[in-house]
Amino acid sequence: MIYPIVLYGDNVLREKCTEIKMGDLDIKSLVNDMFETMTDADGIGLAAPQIGISKKLFVVDGSSLEDEEMSSFKKVFINPVLNNEDGDLWEFEEGCLSIPNIRGGVKRKSSIEITFFDENWNKKTEVFKGIQARVIQHEYDHIEGILFTDHLSPLKKRLIKNKLISISKGSISVDFLMKFPKKIRR
Repeated sequence: MIYPIVLYGDNVLREKCTEIKMGDLDIKSLVNDMFETMTDADGIGLAAPQIGISKKLFVVDGSSLEDEEMSSFKKVFINPVLNNEDGDLWEFEEGCLSIPNIRGGVKRKSSIEITFFDENWNKKTEVFKGIQARVIQHEYDHIEGILFTDHLSPLKKRLIKNKLISISKGSISVDFLMKFPKKIRR
């Protein structure tokens, strides 16, 4: 099932998500739906709040990218805990399905260690580097109620302010299902 993507301005994107207890949700079905939703929207990562579910869950799939490091990068992260961020800060232009048509340079550490459960409830601790680390950090921010725009410079934030307001009012057109926080009244 393809879910509509929750757009900027919806409160669920600003909530700190709660942990998932085994048996609370049909994880396998939800994860499959999240991958299907993400693929339909041409994304490489999707967090549960982006489909209106305030739970600590996100999925990533870099197979659509022409990057060897990302081509086999498909994972599920349940109740992740970011243990460590290391390495130099490096800036890279990020975007987000919940904030369509806006991109900006975000500085993040180049290496992370994260503990999480996979879709079979196997606990793992892994280290990720480079673009994989960046994608995970971006999605991890979502479950903490943080958006990539929060990392932008004050000047960039001022420059995109009207675009963000337009998105929150539903003045946007994209090729995937959307859930608007506020409807335009005419």
